Order: sequence, then structure tokens, then C-alpha cells
Amino acid sequence: MAIEAAFTLQRADFPLNAVFEQLTDVTIELDRVVPTGEAVIPYFWISADDTDKLTTDLSEDIGIDQIKVIDKVEKQMFVRIDWNLAHESILTAIVNTDMTLLSGIGTEERWTFELRASEQQDLSAFQTYCQDHDIPIELTELHAISSLKSDREYDLTDGQRNALELAYSSGYFDSPRDATQADLAAELGITRQAVSSRLQRGMRRLVASSLITPDE
Repeated sequence: MAIEAAFTLQRADFPLNAVFEQLTDVTIELDRVVPTGEAVIPYFWISADDTDKLTTDLSEDIGIDQIKVIDKVEKQMFVRIDWNLAHESILTAIVNTDMTLLSGIGTEERWTFELRASEQQDLSAFQTYCQDHDIPIELTELHAISSLKSDREYDLTDGQRNALELAYSSGYFDSPRDATQADLAAELGITRQAVSSRLQRGMRRLVASSLITPDE
């Protein structure tokens, strides 16, 4: 049976620590991970009030070979990162075990990653790898994957789905609104920037999956 699990680790134990040192009130959220052989090329959204102050040359940050800014949207930056997998981190644990990375979000306090395993033994192998390589992860959530309610796949992460469902039930999409992003953030226990990012990314994926045809 497939299993989904959430792990946390302190921000200092994952690359990109320099981003939090340079900017204030930062949230970094994984947009997509593309495995290419033994390489991982992840795309992240960096949200902060002062993104213009970020130095794009983060090659001195342990675990990073190169970072490239793809686009900027208001207080967000879309970046691509080429990792140095010679440096052991949760990413190397994912690459070297049969785990799938669903989502990742970093704040000034910690990183949270949502992972999927096809079987319990895959999850156990991942945890063993982290223990053997001194990667200080902490398991915070674990559940079996239930059947889909429909045959339509919208490609939402759990975080995006939870934010959208809460926004809908709280009246965030009503006019006038009955809830703000700050209200949603307090309920979810994340920052307002993280809520904004999850809603934006989630809505984009919903539109792409339900309204846009392949020819468009």
C-alpha cells in the first residue's frame, strides 16, 4: 500500500540557508522536481518582501552548484537550482531510495517535505538512509493513500489542496470575503506568504488540468 509521510528538519540542515540570512520573512516553496538520472533539478518559488536584495550567486552555499532566477512576480522569484549531490541532504536520501518528493516548503524555522512511498519498506529504507548519513529528519505525519474520489487527476500537492479547501470553506472566495490570507495562515500554521503561494500554484494547476486542452 502506498504511503505518504511528512518530515521536518531545521533550515540550517538544508541548502538555501543563505536565502534566509539575506532576506526577511521568507518562504521557499517547491514548485516541481524533475529527476534526470541521478540528478535532481528542482524549481522553487521564493517569497519575501525584499526579494531584490537576494544575491543570485549562492554557489558558496553547501549543496548548491548553481542557482538561476527564471522569473520575478511582485514579491516572488521563480528559481531553478542545480544541486551538488556530493553533499548529503534529504535530497540525496530521496534520490538514493525509492521515494517521491511531493512538496517542500521552507521558513525561517524549518523545512517541511511531503514524500510518497510505494511500500512501507521503501519508507523504512529512506529513514535508515537518513540515519546512516546523519540527516536529522523528524517524522510528523504518516498516512496510507486513499482511493481518488474521481478519475480526474489535478496534480495538486497536499499543501495546495488543504489551502484551497480551507479557503473555500472559510469564505475566502466569497464576495465580500469572509476570511483573509492571514486567517488561513493562522489556521494552517504557516506564513501568509506560504498561503498565497499555495493558493496561486494550486489555482494554476486546477485551471491547467480542467480548462486548458493539450493543444492550448
